[in-house]
Amino acid sequence: MAGKQINVAMIGLGFGSEFIPIYQAHPNAKVLAVCRRNEQDLHKCADEFKIEKRYTDYAAVLADPDVDYVHINSPIPDHAWMSMEALKAGKHVMCTVPMATNIEDCEKICDLVAKTGLKYMMAETVVYSREFLFIKELYRRGDLGKIQFMQASHPQDMDGWPAYWEKMIPMHYATHVVSPILGLVNGVAEYVSCFGSGTVRDDIAKKSGSSFAVETCHLKIKDSDVAAHIWRFLYDTARQYRESFDVYGTKQSFEWALVEGDPHVLHTAKKPEHEIAQRIEVPDFAHLLPEPIRRFTKPAEIHDTEHLSFIQGGGHGGSHPHLAHEFISAILEDRDPWPNAVQSANWTCVGICAHQSALKGGELVRLPAFTLK
Repeated sequence: MAGKQINVAMIGLGFGSEFIPIYQAHPNAKVLAVCRRNEQDLHKCADEFKIEKRYTDYAAVLADPDVDYVHINSPIPDHAWMSMEALKAGKHVMCTVPMATNIEDCEKICDLVAKTGLKYMMAETVVYSREFLFIKELYRRGDLGKIQFMQASHPQDMDGWPAYWEKMIPMHYATHVVSPILGLVNGVAEYVSCFGSGTVRDDIAKKSGSSFAVETCHLKIKDSDVAAHIWRFLYDTARQYRESFDVYGTKQSFEWALVEGDPHVLHTAKKPEHEIAQRIEVPDFAHLLPEPIRRFTKPAEIHDTEHLSFIQGGGHGGSHPHLAHEFISAILEDRDPWPNAVQSANWTCVGICAHQSALKGGELVRLPAFTLK
């Protein structure tokens, strides 16, 4: 890939600006353009990173023949239509999570990818975090043995975030808990059963159309004897922020720390009736990246930010340079990124179907057929 360059346009410069220095350091990438609706904020960011092409109109970005792909970091309601318009314009798409908030838009994106042959990747941070990469390495080596069960949680109080979050349903933003479960075993969710629990305050219930404070879901993995449990909340439940992923195997089990900053725990089976618990520090996986962007796996190496995803999430486990490198590599190697469009749709539709199930009192809801390929 030496010498080849891919031109990216950054769409949305709040959270999206965190990726700009990574792309600028990548040997095969160039941030050709930036796009933000607010002109003052647009110029402030572009001046900081010395980017010449600046757009307030998304259509103008798509009309730029020099843009190879768009990296979409706009508010959630914009993800689906922006992705579709970019694919129609002949641009590859990397989009932050979720893919969409309804099944129909997920299918339309998959259809466009199949029709155009362009690349689509949902930029799911968890499956490129150091914790996930560590667990994945244990699994590949056989250290975990046979996986018996998995669970993941994502409690997060969204008060203080942009107002559109008040319209969100917890399971409509579930990819951070779905992705590690399915990603670890390269599995596909087949059906789900979900319950709503508790109630949010009236103003949130009115805006979101859902009164559930917590949504808790079991999902069945296709062609597997393994099931998994996930749960989410956005408001009115006391719990420190956490994106956790626990894996239980016959030889070893990994449990996420209960409190941020504490060590994770690795359980090793010695005898059927006795287990050894070890507190561990998960290593970094920067060695998987080109040398110029390895430093960005550490939050301290990223330019100063007040974005809440870093304050609460600690830089998403060092995932950002891995995400950027995966998509650039997929384009240059003419292969599907991981996750590709169909995988992204399955991961996203788990949450959408889970909410449908909760509205029906836990009734089984099957994932749409186009996500099972």
